[in-house]
This record gives sequence, structure tokens and C-alpha cells, in this order.
Amino acid sequence: MSYPESKKIEFSENLHGFEVEDSYRWLEDFTSEESVDWVERQNAFTKKFIGKNSYKKSIAKDLKKIWGNESISTPYKVKDKTFYSFNDGSWQQSKLMVKDCDDCEERVLLDPNNLSKDGTISLGGTSVSRNGSLLAYSISDGGSDWRTWKVLDINSGEVLEDNIEWAKFSNATWENDDSGFYYQKYEEPKDELLKELNSSPELMFHKIGTDQSEDIIIYENPDKPRWGWGITVVEDSKIKFLSISEGTDERNRLYVQLEPGASFIPLIDELIGAYQFLGNKENIFWFYSTEGSINGKVVSLEIKNGSFVWNDVISQTDNSIRSVNLINNSIAVSYLVDTFSEVHFFSLEGEYKNKLTTDKKGTISGFYGDLEDTSSYFSFTNFVTPREIYKIDLTDLSQELFWKEDLDGYDSNEYVSEFTFYKSKDGTQIPIHINHKKSLVIDKETPLLLYGYGGFNISILPGFSKGYTAWMNQGGVVAVANLRGGGEYGDAWHEDGMLLNKQNVFDDFAYAAKHLHSKKIGSPETTAIDGRSNGGLLVAATMLQNPDLFKVAIPQVGVLDMLRFHKFTIGWAWESDYGSPDDKEEFENLLAYSPLHNIKKGACYPTTLVTTAKRDDRVVPSHSFKFAAKLQEYQGCDNPILIRVEGRAGHGAGTPRSKQINQIAEIYGFALLTINQK
Repeated sequence: MSYPESKKIEFSENLHGFEVEDSYRWLEDFTSEESVDWVERQNAFTKKFIGKNSYKKSIAKDLKKIWGNESISTPYKVKDKTFYSFNDGSWQQSKLMVKDCDDCEERVLLDPNNLSKDGTISLGGTSVSRNGSLLAYSISDGGSDWRTWKVLDINSGEVLEDNIEWAKFSNATWENDDSGFYYQKYEEPKDELLKELNSSPELMFHKIGTDQSEDIIIYENPDKPRWGWGITVVEDSKIKFLSISEGTDERNRLYVQLEPGASFIPLIDELIGAYQFLGNKENIFWFYSTEGSINGKVVSLEIKNGSFVWNDVISQTDNSIRSVNLINNSIAVSYLVDTFSEVHFFSLEGEYKNKLTTDKKGTISGFYGDLEDTSSYFSFTNFVTPREIYKIDLTDLSQELFWKEDLDGYDSNEYVSEFTFYKSKDGTQIPIHINHKKSLVIDKETPLLLYGYGGFNISILPGFSKGYTAWMNQGGVVAVANLRGGGEYGDAWHEDGMLLNKQNVFDDFAYAAKHLHSKKIGSPETTAIDGRSNGGLLVAATMLQNPDLFKVAIPQVGVLDMLRFHKFTIGWAWESDYGSPDDKEEFENLLAYSPLHNIKKGACYPTTLVTTAKRDDRVVPSHSFKFAAKLQEYQGCDNPILIRVEGRAGHGAGTPRSKQINQIAEIYGFALLTINQK
């Protein structure tokens, strides 16, 4: 292959006694003229391979048909108003809708399609004030994690003059009297807003109708630059809870403020478990916690006469807790039972009452509302069932279908999803979902798309995917493996795939392919592996360790330089899962699997399509730039190494409809073309 030239500047450094080469470090300056020129030449080269083929055309046609139907989010209520997002199937971005009462006609509250012509300015978080009169909403420019918060009068539709900048990884938390809201703010970048390290955030309060320069610092700790803040304003109370996090570790410190302006008192001042506020009734406050409970539990805190008394309310079970909601004077607990949702209801004292019954197994989400609400909404989906939303009467658990995703030409009865287990390298049983059309005759020639993630306690649960459906419609199988490192089986499952145990995740992924091939579900000649972000690391590391096991590798927006990930934007926060390159033992572990540092010169690697985006300030694109350049240099055979760099997009959130369709069609179309070429 004659690749576009990638300039090399010989450079190496000694780290913990290891000589580490990094000749493409100049690509870390990913907005420089040289880097921009490199991206343009690489994109033009890649376009020759992925620009046009029959699979891309067929997938794009299929996706436009599937995407051409309406969709809504699970509704939630604030006072008498009901809110949800809606898309008629043709808009680049979904619109935020409101019903002012149960019998009122819905109306458009906010239309992000008016923010840009190409749909690349998207709506981020939204927060409705306590009395339902004001909406704080954030917008993202071109996929960036930076958010600008604005305020809208819900009744009049007027956008107020309030403008809050330099917020990141933050909700807007309203005061009880709707006078303003709290948010987390970082220092304005001095040089490159998509690259500079983000640390030492401040918890701010913004008063409605004032300039941001007048906002008040509620909490900061310059001595702890890696601490992050989240605040809970207890409804109809003077009490506030402050959650203090460190990176992506789900464990947090918990402080309480009993009176406005008073100091925050530590309740939990060590990282001994997660503590997430659920709700309260008078002086009893409920929390989800993992302290001493690897699968999660529900606890209560009684605050009385200046004393704090903790009690267990719902003890842990053999199944991990995915979510907890307080509603209808009950506690709704959603458990994961081998990746499938099971919702149980308990009294506020923790006594089991009943459970939700469904006629299918899948993922259930919702039950939003207040403690006194007697009705709510929940959604259901699995790999072959598009999303369904039900309205539920919580007094008797009766359900009625509120909305169903009705896709043009799609019949779920034509598809099948099989759930099973396979053994990993060390004998651990790993769950896997295998999905395809019922009519498909499966053999070793069948195109197989294998997806995984395996990190950060994130559970990959059954859910309908338009992209997966398009792959299945081309005669392929989609397999989703629930690797260690995720949260499918609680903290123990997570810990078995993090830090010094990270190699388990790559082994789990490789053995998923081996298991499928042993069942004659595809073969090394027909298998494409796909993953995003931490999943991009998974794909790159696994294909370097097992180059003969896959035909195509698709590492998307991946963390690929494990020795320098902590030096950009929020990358330092991932040390809780990966370990620190500054620690010798953890450095050696990272070096052992870091994709950039484990490419062997002259080895024959699978056809690889690296994907990233110019405005990804979560996992900066230099990870992908450096990896692609070095892999092109070291590749020892004619299997192409390509990189696709999206413009006006970030890590994925807020990507407009047209870009999503084109991305999927180009990526999957190229993979299928590669697999089916004889």
C-alpha cells in the first residue's frame, strides 16, 4: 500500500527505565496546519476505499428508511407539565416538547434544529425548575463536551438573557425557589479549548437575571484539582447534599449542608462506596450505596437534632442494581439478571411488595417522578424489539402502551436474539447476545460483527440498534459480548477488568470470537470487531494481540496511547480504571497493552478502519492520528490501514441524523465489502 506520507520526527524518552519511542508526537497538536493537512490527505485516501460500494449504498438506503419514523424519549413530569423529546424522523435533532397538562396538546418548547443549518449544534442537558416555570438547557457546538447554559421561560417560550459558559460534565440543579441554579465550571482554556487539561472545577450558583461574572462560588478545593462536584437541593427543605467525585470512580464522598450559607459537614469522607441521593420524606433521606455491598443496596439517613443515623433498607442480592427510583411512596429497584432488567417494588421501609411483569426479556428504564406520584412511564427494548413506552398506574401496576417505535418495513418476528455464555481464557463464563434474521443460514462464511466495551462499570444492555439492524439485513450476525470491566454483575465484574486486571477484557473479547467460530458462526475471514472509546482501545489491543483472528478491525474514537491519555482534557479521570502512567507498576501494565506501543513492525494486521472526529475533546483525536500513522508504517501486508476523521463532530453525543447515517453506511459498508471480497 502506498499511504499518504506521515512525517516522522525521531523522538524517544526514558520512562520508568523503559525507552519509549514516539515519532508521531507532532500529531498531538491536532489543530495545527500540518495536522490538518495530514487529516485531509488521509481522508482523501480513505475515501477511495469507503466512498462508494454496493453495501454502503444498500445500508444507507436501509437506514434512511428505518430512521424515517418518529421517535420520542421516555416522558417525565414536573408539577402538571410533561416533557419529552420528539423527532418525526426527518429532523437532524430531536425537539423538546411539553404538555402543560395531561389533557393539553403538546407543543414545541425548544427546537435545536434552529441553532445551526447542518444540525451540528445540539441540545445537551435540560433541567426544569421546581415549579415548572423555567428551563435551563445546555448546547454543544460541534460535539464538544463544553456546554453553554441558557434559560427559557416555559410558559412564554422566551429565551432569557442568562448565558453561562465553560461548564462541563455538569447538570443544572435548581434552587427550591427557582431563583437560580448550581453548575460546575472549569477555567476558560488559555490556548486550545479542545486539548487543554481540565481540572480544579468550581461549584457555582447562578442567579437568574444576572451576568455570569456575578455568579457565586459555592464550593471549591484548589488543593484537590481532581475533585468534581455534584449538588442535591432537597425539595421543600434547607438541606443540601454535596457529592465529591474523583475521576470516573463511582465511589464518592458525601457532605451535607443543614442551613443556607453554613459549612458542608462530611458524612462520608472516604471513597468507601457510591452514595447517590434518591429522595426524602421529612427527615428521612434515601440513598443508593455500594459501601460493603458489591451489588448495591438502598440505605436511609435520618437527620434529627444534629445527629446522623444510617440504616440499611434494601440489602444486596445476587443480582446487581442498575437503578433506583422513589415514587408512589415506594422504592422501585431495577436489577440486572444476566443483563436483563427485572423491576421490584418495595415499601419505604424496605418490605418487598411486588414486581413488574413483562412478556419479553430486555432493558427497562424510567419510573421518573416524585414520591407522591401514582403514575409514571417506562420504556422497554431489546436487540430485536424497537423501543416501546408504557404508562403505568403504580397503584396496581397496570400498564398501557403510550408509544411504540414503528419502523417502516421492520418486523421483529423476522429476527432472533439468542443469549448464551462462553468460557474466557481463565474459564470465566462470559454472557453474549447473538442476533440475526431468522431466515439466515449461518455458517463459517457468514459476516460477523462482534461488539464489546468492557470498562468503567458500564453495562452493555439489550437495546435496539438501527446500525445493527442494517448489518443483519445484509445477511450478517451481530454478537454483543458482556465483557468484564462492565457493571453487568456488580463491582466484582468491574474490578476483574480494570487496572492490573485489564488484560482479562481483551482475553474475553478474543475468546468471544473463538467461541463463535467454533460454532461455525463466521470465521477469522468473515469477522469484524467494533468498539467505541474504551471499546476502541479494546478493538485495537485485541487485534494487535490476535491479528489472525479477525478480518476487519474498527477502533472508533479510541484511547490508544495509554502512556499519555492523562495529559489531555479529562483523560486524567480515567486513571481510576486504567491506572496511572506515573506509577511504575501501573505504567508497566499499561505499556504491556497500549495499542500505540505494541505494533510489531512487519506483522500482518487485519484491515483496519480507525475513526475519530476533529472536535472530540473527550478522547482527543491525536490518539487515533498517531496510532493510524504508526500502523500504516509498520503494516507488513497489503491489508489497508485507513483513518476516517469526521468534521464538526465530537465523541458521539449530539451527532446529527445525516452524519450518523453516513458514518454507519461507510464503516459497515466497507467492512462487508472487505469480508465478502474473495
